[in-house]
Amino acid sequence: MRRMLALLLCCLSLPAMALSVTFINPGKHDEVYWLTATRAMEAAASDLGIRLQVLYAEREHPRALALARQIIAQPAAQRPDYVVFSNDYGTAPELLRLFEAAGIHSFMAFSGRDDQPGQPAIGLPRMHFRHWLGSLEPRAEDAGYLTARALIERGRRAGLPRINGKLPLLAIGGDRSTPSSLLRSAGMRRAVTEAGDVVLLQEVYAGWNRQRAQEQGGWLFRRYPQARLLWAGNDLMAFGAMDAWRQRGGQPGKDAFFSGINTSAQALAALRDDSLSVLAGGHFIAGAWSLVMLYDYHHGRDFGDEGLELVRPMFTLFNDRSAAQFMQRYGQLDFSRVDFRHYSKQHNPGLRRYNFDFRQLL
Repeated sequence: MRRMLALLLCCLSLPAMALSVTFINPGKHDEVYWLTATRAMEAAASDLGIRLQVLYAEREHPRALALARQIIAQPAAQRPDYVVFSNDYGTAPELLRLFEAAGIHSFMAFSGRDDQPGQPAIGLPRMHFRHWLGSLEPRAEDAGYLTARALIERGRRAGLPRINGKLPLLAIGGDRSTPSSLLRSAGMRRAVTEAGDVVLLQEVYAGWNRQRAQEQGGWLFRRYPQARLLWAGNDLMAFGAMDAWRQRGGQPGKDAFFSGINTSAQALAALRDDSLSVLAGGHFIAGAWSLVMLYDYHHGRDFGDEGLELVRPMFTLFNDRSAAQFMQRYGQLDFSRVDFRHYSKQHNPGLRRYNFDFRQLL
């Protein structure tokens, strides 16, 4: 009896196995946005005692599938408790099939389920794929809408030339298959429709790439010489279009106006020197919030009572003051000053609803 009691006390004294999560990051390891998302996740993991592994797909969607197979090929004891991934380039159906067959819990962050025609139907979380727990997306349409509306207002104030009474607008979107990309563009179009005095001349897709956006911006400006407003789906594509405008002898922020999305140091600096007229961001935090949700789920606080597919506002429109605040607090991509336990239902039993608005971190 004493031996059994001693064994029990020994087992109780052993540290609990840490919750483990692997994030298949769809971006490049040196891409500012996805690096920022990773750093925020690392800070959340540190606060919550999560063992986090990050694998980069380097913007090559077949590589995301290869990384999933690499995870599954590990001995069962070495596999993560959960895998977080983004539905970039429509990879979700195949990733879900792989993780379901292996019995690994999965969670979508950043870009969720895609209901576009031609995409395989995957149903709702915990239905066809029982191990797919849910998803968390920034409300991506907000980013497109907020930036386009502010850009249009900037053009009005500048008294830009019009075509048949309307301000001409050009747009460079991310890609044609990632849900968040399509929603950003939809938000931009909604702002154009609401404005009434704006015409969208053409939208092209640069695959989130600066060089490609520069090439496309060059021929867009040649094709539409009256256009002085350009909306872009991220900061890199905005910079590419600005490069093209400078090559024509123009001055961004003076004789043409550009908008972007993201919180890179370069984008925030460009906003402050007014070469970039409009900037929204903050959505990189979705990965960190996902870890909070999975931590709570793992400890018996299922997020399902708020919904299995959460789409929450996370974008904020930056101005000079908030850009300076962000740079002061997080300019080195150090999010250790945020205590992510404060947002956990497990650590705060009275918390009834998650607050994922980025503005609270400023």
